[in-house]
Amino acid sequence: MKLQILLLIFCCGLVNAQVKPPNIVFCLADDWGYPHAGAYGDQGVKTPNFDRLAKEGVLFNHAFVSSPSCTPSRNAFITGKYHWELGSGANLWSTLPEEHESFIHLLADNGYTTGRTNAKTWGPGNLDSWIASHGSHPSNKGYNTFEDFLETTTDDEPFFFWLGTLDPHRAYEKGTGEESGIDISKVHLYKHYPESDVIRKDVADYYYEVQRWDSLVGSVIKQLEENNLLENTIIIMTGDHGMPFPRGKGNLYDSGVRVPFAVRWGNEIKAGRAVDDYVSFADIAPTLLEAAGVKTPQDMTGKSLVNILKSESPRSIDRSDIVFGRERHVPAQEKPNMGGYPSRGYRNDNFLYIRNYKPDLWPAGTGNSEKTNYPNQWYADCDGGPTKDYIVANKDLDQEHQLAYELCFGKRPAEELYDIKNDPDQVNNIANDKAYAKTLESLRAKLQAKLTALNDPRATNPDYEGFDQYPYLGGGGGKKN
Repeated sequence: MKLQILLLIFCCGLVNAQVKPPNIVFCLADDWGYPHAGAYGDQGVKTPNFDRLAKEGVLFNHAFVSSPSCTPSRNAFITGKYHWELGSGANLWSTLPEEHESFIHLLADNGYTTGRTNAKTWGPGNLDSWIASHGSHPSNKGYNTFEDFLETTTDDEPFFFWLGTLDPHRAYEKGTGEESGIDISKVHLYKHYPESDVIRKDVADYYYEVQRWDSLVGSVIKQLEENNLLENTIIIMTGDHGMPFPRGKGNLYDSGVRVPFAVRWGNEIKAGRAVDDYVSFADIAPTLLEAAGVKTPQDMTGKSLVNILKSESPRSIDRSDIVFGRERHVPAQEKPNMGGYPSRGYRNDNFLYIRNYKPDLWPAGTGNSEKTNYPNQWYADCDGGPTKDYIVANKDLDQEHQLAYELCFGKRPAEELYDIKNDPDQVNNIANDKAYAKTLESLRAKLQAKLTALNDPRATNPDYEGFDQYPYLGGGGGKKN
């Protein structure tokens, strides 16, 4: 009997010794927003690989970035903190202060082989001082392909790989979407756009690059399968913020801050679940550290999603709302103002509340090219393209086009409130409607409480100027076509 017990203990020890932490592949598109994936019901775009991850894993219906701008969004992912906690890292074309650690380095310190694509992962910005302090890029060595990276891994050690891309960032090759077979009548148009074939074709070109991105992820899934790695690999597929269109990227509406998000983790999670929990990019780092068995630093303000991934409930108790914000995207105001358009947002199932701290400024930048900070700038907080050109050129055509122009480029009041149930695209601001006065007061207080708990300097000083004092390291952006 004693011998049998000893043999059982010995065998269990061997099994446990063979179990290694999961591999991780983080797939991040550049400017891919919600709901532009088949799994969300978009009939115009084909995303079979994202849809597969959702079917074989968990699909998140309410995933939001910390900020709808590349650099701060990626900084939040890397550090597990909201962008407003990161000093200069809250802005586009900035850097990451040395005192903030990359969770990917923590994985490497705990036995993970780590790497990234040479295509865009962190940025844009300058990491020279951060790298000098930490010894390498936040996600360590770059590789041309995932296959090249796999050749450096071993069976004994888990790996983390960041799959980056420039898709579907502008500029697009005009006409590629429709020419590839995308039906422009089926593309998804937010209600802040007027009905126009020009816009539909532009969105189709964006879809074309989304589909190319989806194919890239598919090639990585195939390599994982061929190497018998798929079932012990966490795959996350998402985008860094909304589409690069007017009132999308750089804005706090769903069109700017809400992103596709799916997670596959083999038999560790129940397949085919869709969850309604509100999750932030700041939550990704603590999630992956917990999944890897690595201690989460106390200064990370994001919260792990592992309990949600392993649950069978569509909603946890404490995940029913979320906050996000923006600081400087590009210096798009009238010179000599080199600052941004500071704002914060609070979102739950029923309402979106936005606080614009400087409503006298232009949300998308000035349209007066003679008063801009850089030559040839023009509504520089909005990427150039056919949709932008069309809306501005036709703003006086009729009421529909006038409204589109005001929603995309006009000044905004200090407070915005949208009824999600009746206005899912968030185009009818009801902040001044007396029927919603108590709601407005309640959401104002909830935003304040959350920002205070999450170390936002604007919680105690709405006029805080610190973010605008950091140098802008990029070019002009938003040039007139």
